[in-house]
Amino acid sequence: MTIETSAERLYVIGDIHGRLDLLERLIEKISHDAAGHELRSLTVTLGDYVDRGPDSRGVLDRLTQNPFATAYVPLKGNHEAMLEAFLRDPGFGAHWRYNGGLETLTSFGIPVEPLMRGRDFDRAAAQLDAALTPAQRSFLGSLRLSSSHGKYFMCHAGIRPGVAFERQADEDLLWIRDEFLMSTMDFGKVVVHGHTPVDEPEVLPNRINIDTGAFATGRLTCVVLEGSAHRLITA
Repeated sequence: MTIETSAERLYVIGDIHGRLDLLERLIEKISHDAAGHELRSLTVTLGDYVDRGPDSRGVLDRLTQNPFATAYVPLKGNHEAMLEAFLRDPGFGAHWRYNGGLETLTSFGIPVEPLMRGRDFDRAAAQLDAALTPAQRSFLGSLRLSSSHGKYFMCHAGIRPGVAFERQADEDLLWIRDEFLMSTMDFGKVVVHGHTPVDEPEVLPNRINIDTGAFATGRLTCVVLEGSAHRLITA
């Protein structure tokens, strides 16, 4: 489902991946930036709250109640989809462990040594299921796949070129790369996305990529959008 918004200023945050420390700094910077302005403002996070970084649990806890000085819409990333897949089918852990799942389990206090040897996925899934709080479950269940405002369409990974926004497949919104990234076509809106880490934010005529690989680089990026203007806030 796509959420339509009527905000005049958008704060859009890239992939967080367990970096609660950077998220806290960005929350503070957005609060300072929004202070004293009467514009209707909205913060959108593009997903991938968990995996890879050290404190996935803390990130989820922080986001369960809107921590921003604006209205807030959280979107879903492919790493939230992998966490859910692991809970449904513990055997998926054989794949998830190579994509940041071990770091997420560790943040919940779940031993991962057996998983590193390809064992005890059922036990780990049951422990994670028991460890998730009602607030965390509610947050994960509330995540949308996209949000649209004016000339901007926001999603985690991107869109399939030539397909209308309202007909985009969930798989593409969460996972697409090359077909989207290589396209120079006018999508009708500027797509603001993450999913593919870049050294510097990419601001192109048809898309804006703000995944600056926070878990590895120590840089979490937010793009501020007002009409056709944009600027960046980093932590």
